[in-house]
Amino acid sequence: MSDFDDNLKALRDEIDDIDSQLVTLLAKRLTVTTKVGELKSTQGMPIFAPEREATLISKRRAEAEKAGLSGDLIEDVLRRLMRDSYVSQDASGYQCVNPNCKKVVVVGGKGQLGGVFVDLFKRSSYQVAIIEQDDWPNSDAILADASLVIVAVPIRLTSMVIHHLNNLPDDCILADFTSVKESPLYEMMKAHQGPVVGLHPMFGPDVTGLIKQTIIVCDGREPAQYQWLLKQFQVWGAKTFQVAAHEHDQAMSMVQVMRHFSTIAYGYHLMTEGVDIENLVNMSSPIYRLELIMVGRLFAQDPILYSDIIFANPDNISMMKRFAYRFLELLEDVELNDKEAFVAMFKQVSHWFGDYANDFLAESKTMLLKANELKKH
Repeated sequence: MSDFDDNLKALRDEIDDIDSQLVTLLAKRLTVTTKVGELKSTQGMPIFAPEREATLISKRRAEAEKAGLSGDLIEDVLRRLMRDSYVSQDASGYQCVNPNCKKVVVVGGKGQLGGVFVDLFKRSSYQVAIIEQDDWPNSDAILADASLVIVAVPIRLTSMVIHHLNNLPDDCILADFTSVKESPLYEMMKAHQGPVVGLHPMFGPDVTGLIKQTIIVCDGREPAQYQWLLKQFQVWGAKTFQVAAHEHDQAMSMVQVMRHFSTIAYGYHLMTEGVDIENLVNMSSPIYRLELIMVGRLFAQDPILYSDIIFANPDNISMMKRFAYRFLELLEDVELNDKEAFVAMFKQVSHWFGDYANDFLAESKTMLLKANELKKH
């Protein structure tokens, strides 16, 4: 064996030894973060502490750069470790914010999203009951002592289900998880004279926990009575964002409806054009691969979910028509070879985005690096 081979082997052995030490340290860190989660749960503290996370990352970046390491590298590693530690902390139980709650009833609790919350309430030591279609003949007995009833059914069934909830205890909180808020909130206020709140979890049923997830809150009636529920969400790690129901629905027409519809249209276009997906993936840059990932991700899910969202509000049609009009307006600039008009529009939109444009550019770089790392071929 040559001197080169000997030296290379010695260095590789040293790297292997350092890597083994890293594994031992990471296992030790995981043990400690699990204990942190258990301690927090006894005090009802949220698992996710944004100030603590930001401070920790800032300090470690400074230490790394002082040691001649990349601050970005250390931040990348820490964020990945934190994500794992949040999962380990989430595995433990949670404090029950309202021990006086008699029973939580989740209508549609065997569904995917409803099931997420059934699990969380149970792990927080609440008594939980579920109502599915076959349970309605016995629903009066199930609902008789309910302190909280959550409607977690598809949008098309929400109004019908709410109409069946007109005999709840006076102090029972009635809530829903629908992605449309104004109409369900009106129906709940009409069916129940007690506390009412509209909720929209901004995540899908594939989440492993609520850490860093957002739940939108639309006040209905007697908000003081459901503050414990919002506190419970925060204990689970979720952020709550309060907004009026009509503002929520206007925003969702942009955030959800228009984006889902345009993504579906793009996927449909790719199919009807007879595109070879494998070739497309192989020739994709990281940014286009990420776009394809988001399109493909949608088509891997339940079409009824997306049709419910898009068809739920007739007002969405006018929004999507305006989007289509603007698409054709820009296409006309291209057809007329009017680059000046196109560039002027681009600059106008860039100015509208303001500082967010550069913020999003920086964020997207991290996402693109991750997409490239995960590339299978």
